[in-house]
Amino acid sequence: MKFLGNSLHIANSGKLIARSDKTPSPGGIVYDSHKNKIGKVSYVFGPTKKPYVSIRLFKSASRDKIEKNCGEKLFVSKPKSKKPRKRGMKPRHKK
Repeated sequence: MKFLGNSLHIANSGKLIARSDKTPSPGGIVYDSHKNKIGKVSYVFGPTKKPYVSIRLFKSASRDKIEKNCGEKLFVSKPKSKKPRKRGMKPRHKK
């Protein structure tokens, strides 16, 4: 896990807005300082040096708790890479 940035506020859309020092890749899982999963990176916008990150919160994440802890440190893990599939190939079965 890498340091993502600090949480700022929850937008009217229900997404958590954070400020980061680096540009995270969309789809990364976001954790709070207690290592609880809170959401996924959905959108990165703003200046390239200190971008804003929009985080889609999981249903299990407590919005009230997150709202009270504005300024909390957030961490992100890399999104799982999808393996490219070969099209038109059927799996071989052993006889």
